[in-house]
Amino acid sequence: MDFLFASFLGTPAWFWLAFLGLVVSLTAFDLGILNKEDKEMGIAESLKLSAYYIIIALLFGVWVWFQKGAESGVLYYTGFFIEKALSIDNVFVISLIFTYFAIPRRYQYRALLWGIVAVIVLRGIMIALGAAMVEQFYWVLYFFAAFLIATGIKMLFVGDQPMDVSKNPLVAFMNRHFRVTPELHGQKFIVKIKDDKTGKTVRAITPLLLALIVINLADLVFAVDSVPAIFAITTDTFIVYTSNIMAILGLRALYFALAAMVHRFHYLKFALALVLVFIGSKIFVSDFIFGGSKFPPLLSLFVTVALILGGIVYSLWKTRGGDHPGEVTR
Repeated sequence: MDFLFASFLGTPAWFWLAFLGLVVSLTAFDLGILNKEDKEMGIAESLKLSAYYIIIALLFGVWVWFQKGAESGVLYYTGFFIEKALSIDNVFVISLIFTYFAIPRRYQYRALLWGIVAVIVLRGIMIALGAAMVEQFYWVLYFFAAFLIATGIKMLFVGDQPMDVSKNPLVAFMNRHFRVTPELHGQKFIVKIKDDKTGKTVRAITPLLLALIVINLADLVFAVDSVPAIFAITTDTFIVYTSNIMAILGLRALYFALAAMVHRFHYLKFALALVLVFIGSKIFVSDFIFGGSKFPPLLSLFVTVALILGGIVYSLWKTRGGDHPGEVTR
C-alpha cells in the first residue's frame, strides 16, 4: 500500500485517486440515475443541479483546506471561482454550436456530459504539460502573466469576436472526409447507413458527434485563457487540476439556465478582463516589487470574488426588466 502515499506531481497518490473516484462517481450518478432518459432540462432543474455541483465543489475545497493546509484551500477556491466565471463565456459558444447543428434540447445534456469527459482528459494533458514547463523553466510564468494581461486588456477595449460555426475549418474537414448524416439519429454519435453508390452498409457520423467535436475544440481555445490563469495563482498541479475540473463538472447543468439568460451577463466580461489583468499583474508584483514574496492568497481570493460578483450584480442591474445590453438606458 506504499504506492498510495508515494508523491505524484507533488501530491500523494491517494489524493489523486480520491479525486478521480469523486469525479467518476458524480459522472456515473449523473448519467446513470439523474439522466437515464433523454429529456429537456428546465431552468429550475438546471439551477438545482448546478447548486448541487457547486456545493460538492465547495465541500471538496474544505477537504483540501484540512488535508493540504489553509493556503492550498484558499488557492483552490480562487482557481475554482475564476474558472467558473470564465466558463460563462463558454455557454454562449456552446449555445451557438447546438443551434447551428440543430441539436434538440433533450439531446444536449448527454452530449455535454460526454464533452465534459473529454475535457477532463484534455485539460489533464494541458495542465501536465504546463506544470512540466513551469518546473523546468520558471520564466514561463512571466509569459503566462503577460499573456493574461494582454488578453484582459483586449477584452476591455476590443471585446469578443463572435464565433461563426459555419466557417470552422474542422467542420469543413469533417464534412469533406467523413460520411455525415444530414439528420440526427437520436442520441447516437455513429450509425450504420446504406451507401447510395455501392449499396453496402457503412458507418457514418451524426451531427450530434460533430457538435461534440466542435464543443471540445472550443474548450481547448478557452483553456488557453483559463490554464495560464490558474498557473499564475499556483503551481501546485493538484490544485490547478482539481479547481479546473470541479468548476467544469457543473457547467453542463448550469448551461440550460445560463443559455436562456446569457444576455443578462453581458457586462461580466469586463469584470473577467480585470480579473485576468489582476492575476497576471500579481506575478510581476510578487517577483519584482515584493522581492519574490508570495502575494497574499486570501487577498487574491477576495479581489477575484469581489470583481466577479461585482460584474454579475452590475450586469443583472443594467439588464433588469428583460432589456438587452444595447437597449439599456444609460
